[in-house]
Amino acid sequence: MDEIKEKLSYLLAEKFQEPEINHCFLLDISISAKQKVEVFIDSDTGVDFDVCRTVSRFLEGILDENKWLGETYTLEVSSPGVSRPLSLPRQYKKHLGRKLVLTLDDDSQFTGIMKETDEEGVLIVWEEKILEGKKKVNTPFEKKCSFNTIKNALVKVSF
Repeated sequence: MDEIKEKLSYLLAEKFQEPEINHCFLLDISISAKQKVEVFIDSDTGVDFDVCRTVSRFLEGILDENKWLGETYTLEVSSPGVSRPLSLPRQYKKHLGRKLVLTLDDDSQFTGIMKETDEEGVLIVWEEKILEGKKKVNTPFEKKCSFNTIKNALVKVSF
């Protein structure tokens, strides 16, 4: 199955060079023992139904032509959804201004608004009530986290 995943990853990387979907990138491919293929893609601008359909039809053609999974398989192509953590630095940019919950390698956790991101990491800011004298005062904090120290990053959606 790993060989099939590698081949599909390579073919998708080529497909994502096409102008109409060059804003997309692959996050993950999983293939279960029951021939279920799950492909998670993301985009710099957001993934819509048309993009998923385009990628799905492309992969169906390859899988049907090469018979890598035989005659019967299930294929699902989707975006990661809000419950799935951010896994690539490229994903952070479109979430500027949103609330993130970051867990670092040392298991410390920070929740704040992402104010900046670059090729090295993110800057999040938050406020905490700190006792000053006899009253609590909102005190601003910020933390710069490099991508190589982030164990888990979830976008916290507000309704």
